[in-house]
Amino acid sequence: MKSTGIVRKVDALGRVVIPIELRKSLQINVKDSLEIYTDSDKIILKKHQPSMACQLTGEVSEDNLSLAEGKLILSPTSAKQLIDELQNRLNTEKIAE
Repeated sequence: MKSTGIVRKVDALGRVVIPIELRKSLQINVKDSLEIYTDSDKIILKKHQPSMACQLTGEVSEDNLSLAEGKLILSPTSAKQLIDELQNRLNTEKIAE
């Protein structure tokens, strides 16, 4: 775990402000949901991703594809984009040989 050096106090309602720099770098926007986990004496916050949300676009749809035993979720559009990128890279590598 990496320390940011940032310290925040808990207010009377139990709230803690997440600094804007961290929210920007982790792409946490206003009204995004965060999951809360505990690990011994640690509280872990993680941006919530609905179970069938595309990992590239965040789009949630019944048409999304679950690949690699559920470890990779892609929308049909993202899947096509990924296939195209992989084909382009493979073609580029073949030309370089």
